[in-house]
Amino acid sequence: MTEEHIRDYCLAKPDTEEGLPFGPEVLVFKVKNKIFLLLRLDQHPITFNVKCDPEKAIEERERYPAIQPGYHMNKKHWNTITVDGSLTTRQLQSFIDDSYALLA
Repeated sequence: MTEEHIRDYCLAKPDTEEGLPFGPEVLVFKVKNKIFLLLRLDQHPITFNVKCDPEKAIEERERYPAIQPGYHMNKKHWNTITVDGSLTTRQLQSFIDDSYALLA
């Protein structure tokens, strides 16, 4: 997935808003005024943070090297995903879907 694919996927979700509240390097997606995804625009490979169920967050980190505790976030509730080719598009979309669903 590219940054544009991630952006388009997020914006296709109902009531999603985007913004740059932390400066031009981090694109933020919200639903109901709550953040569900932060996309770094200044990093390659691409990384993004998603909200997760705490138990699921740990399981995902143990299972996939491309998933780490949320960078600059509450590590109990957030994961950072690195788009390095080791995860499928469907898996990446699933992480986004889960994050959105926690807040929608």
